Amino acid sequence: MKSKSVIITGTSKGIGLEAALAFGRAGYKVFATMRNPDRAPELGLKAKQESLPISISAMDVDSDESVKQCIETIHRVNGPVDVLVNNAGIERHGSIEELDLSEFRAVMETNYFGVLRCIQGVLPKMRANGGGCIINVASIAGRLASSPLGPYTASKFALEAVSEALAQEVKPFKIRVAIVEPGIIDTQMARDINTKGNHSIYPNTRRIAGLFGASLKTPVKPTLVAEKILEIADGESWQLRYPVGPDAAPFLGWRASMTDEAWIDWNAVDDDTWYDSVKRDFGLDAR
Repeated sequence: MKSKSVIITGTSKGIGLEAALAFGRAGYKVFATMRNPDRAPELGLKAKQESLPISISAMDVDSDESVKQCIETIHRVNGPVDVLVNNAGIERHGSIEELDLSEFRAVMETNYFGVLRCIQGVLPKMRANGGGCIINVASIAGRLASSPLGPYTASKFALEAVSEALAQEVKPFKIRVAIVEPGIIDTQMARDINTKGNHSIYPNTRRIAGLFGASLKTPVKPTLVAEKILEIADGESWQLRYPVGPDAAPFLGWRASMTDEAWIDWNAVDDDTWYDSVKRDFGLDAR
C-alpha cells in the first residue's frame, strides 16, 4: 500500500519543523518546503538521524513561479498529495499609524496569498483524485483583533474567511478543510512579539509584549500544534476550526463574552486597569 503524502510549508523552524517530523515518524512521505533550506539545516539533520521519509525543497510562497515549479515537481515524483499543510507565516506588529504600509503588504503576501498559491497548486489533482485534506495554520488572532497585532490579525482573519469559503466549495469532492488556531506557542515569532523597546505613542505595544512574555514563562511547545495537525490529517472529521493550546479556547471565550464595544473599551483603558484585568482573568503578570 502506498504511503500517504503531505506537503508542509514553512518547515525551517517552529510548528512547521515539528509537523514535518511528526508526519515523517507517522510514516507519511513528507515534502517539506522552506524559503532557504541552506540556512536551516536542522530538519534535514533530524530526518537523516531518524531515517525519516522527508524530502526538503526550496519554495517561496510569496512567488507564483516558485510555488508552481515546486508543486509541479512534487506531483511528477509523487502524483497527487493526500495532505497540504499551509504553515508558512510571518508576523509584523505595530500601530496602524506608525507601521509602514510595506509591512502590511508583506504579511498579507505570505500569510494569505501564499496560502492561496499552494491551495491552487494542489487542488486540481486532489479533486481529480477524489479526496484530500487541506490544513491551514491560522491563529486565535484570526478570531479576535488586538493592537498592536493589526497586520498579522488582518492576514489571519482573511485566512479564516477564505478557508471557510473553500470548505464549502470542496466538500462535494471529499476534500476536507481544517483551520488550526494556536494560542501563544513558544516559537521565534512569539518571542519576537515579546521583545520590548518599542517607543510607540500607543501603549498596546508594550502591553502585548508583556502579555506574551508572561505567557512564555510557562512555554507551550510547537510539538503540541504539530500533533494536532497530524491528528486532523489522520482522522475523518469535517470539523472546521481547532483552537490549540491551553490558552486558545479561554482567550476565544473571553472575547466572545464581550460585545464589540466592550472589547474596544477594554483595550482602551489605562495601564493599571488593563494589567490588573489580565492578572485577574488569566493569572498573568504582564507588567
